[in-house]
Amino acid sequence: MRKDLPTGRSCYVSALRQELIARNSSYASLNLLPHATSYGELPVVVYQPSECGQHHGNFIAASYRAILRRPEWRKRLQKVHSQGRRSLPAKDGPWRELDSSLSSDALLMNIFCYPGVTRRTEVCSILGLEPGSVPEFGFMPRVPLLSEAAERTEIDMKLGNMLFEAKLTEGDFQIQRSELVEQYRDLREVFEPRQLPRTKRKYVSYQLIRNVLAAHALDLDFCTLLDARRPDLLEHWYSIARCIRSATLRARCKVLTWQELSPCLPRALREFLSAKYGIVPVS
Repeated sequence: MRKDLPTGRSCYVSALRQELIARNSSYASLNLLPHATSYGELPVVVYQPSECGQHHGNFIAASYRAILRRPEWRKRLQKVHSQGRRSLPAKDGPWRELDSSLSSDALLMNIFCYPGVTRRTEVCSILGLEPGSVPEFGFMPRVPLLSEAAERTEIDMKLGNMLFEAKLTEGDFQIQRSELVEQYRDLREVFEPRQLPRTKRKYVSYQLIRNVLAAHALDLDFCTLLDARRPDLLEHWYSIARCIRSATLRARCKVLTWQELSPCLPRALREFLSAKYGIVPVS
């Protein structure tokens, strides 16, 4: 076997990244959208706002207009790209995280900022939510610690009574040192700690552990949104879900793919997701 070929779980990440890079390269060129590509072996398409500031190639027009109208949503667009200075042309910057065609946050906002989506019966039914809630992006819950303090770590979205973690091409749900994870006050009440996946002295899928603990502390539900082309992430989710002690809490935590959500969305949004992300309803 050639050493330069990705194997195992990394195959899914690599294949999806390559597909999205190809799709967005064509999408940006065909639609004459301002963009640049990152340096390196995989030239990721990164979009720029239009000169008038009213359009952005990484967003469907209706969602982008809605984002600009809400200050709390518009603020999310300013999140600095963590690798912008090293991997993107400085003359075309400053670069933001949501400019990237691989951004799961941009995908999340494309869908849930689209006018009327959170009022659609089909969307609310599949998510188990009441119609008409307003999304809150970058939600900061208070997760209790043993020290009687509380951790405030960002969660991708809160909608109604549900927290959301969104993934697209991220490698995993992060790992964290045992001594930090074990400072959560409710860890042993919520999980069977010995069954939680670990690698050496670190917990695997730390974001899922933290978000389930946040849902428990705030009496909320939790949903992981991921791509059907990432069965590795689905496996990570189930490895955490089966460690939840309470059947009631386990039932309040779910996983949903973008592809399963797609049929519930307006036609124009479905067509955008299909062209730009390759997200189509599961057959």
